[in-house]
Amino acid sequence: MIIIAGPCVIENDEILEEIAESLKPLSQNKKVDFYFKASFDKANRTSLESYRGPGLEKGLESLAKIKAKFGYRLLTDIHETTQAAPAAKVVDILQIPAFLCRQTDLIVAAAQTNAIVNIKKGQFMNPSDMKYSVLKALKIRAKVQNEAVEEANLENSLKYKVCLTERGSSFGYGNLVVDMRSLAIMREFAPVIFDATHAVQMPGGLNGKSGGDSRYAPLLARAAAAVGIDGLFAETHINPKIALSDGPNMLTPKILLELVEQILEIQHLITKENYANH
Repeated sequence: MIIIAGPCVIENDEILEEIAESLKPLSQNKKVDFYFKASFDKANRTSLESYRGPGLEKGLESLAKIKAKFGYRLLTDIHETTQAAPAAKVVDILQIPAFLCRQTDLIVAAAQTNAIVNIKKGQFMNPSDMKYSVLKALKIRAKVQNEAVEEANLENSLKYKVCLTERGSSFGYGNLVVDMRSLAIMREFAPVIFDATHAVQMPGGLNGKSGGDSRYAPLLARAAAAVGIDGLFAETHINPKIALSDGPNMLTPKILLELVEQILEIQHLITKENYANH
């Protein structure tokens, strides 16, 4: 099971390292394929005054320190084509934000690196239409290897290291809902990660910044695991109440570690059931 965890944004090196230290049990769990995540820039904050992060250069320096000290594989998101190449020199997964999941140039730039490409499904997207975003990355990756791809399917996505993340769909104003069918739909053409913490976000719900309710993140994560997922994404902070971005959605390391054990048990159960039925 892929587990992606870490803070929403890099606040400072001390907090980043403290969170990384708290997640060591994930890196030591043989059932877990762990990636530490953090953003160097949150370019789509609700307010101009909201904290965005240290920026590309300093942020990548901070992530490189985490990799050097802990040996973690890393994920970060990019918002501009010029960020793809330098970020890929440090991190192992480049993430395309949900709002930018159709941005051809950004997907192409990410696919031209050697990093895994993780495309988040937009809150406005039909899950079946995400195959076209995946296909953009697949065609670029295949072209680099003098090959051709005409279809987005699980085999091609595994070969060319492209995956998708479900983070909920807009449900009226200021709220999200998760249609669990989307996990099965998107899994037909790419490995699927479930983002449990952004799924409980309430966009713009706190008068100039996003709100949320992290109490429901474990519930949705367990439901997603029962449907069938390839990984879990959960933003984590030592003290979510004072986090500079997405605090209302985030889990403490203690809650996350307990949740991961539950997710692994559910995965074992459904794998056992599928095996028995065949």
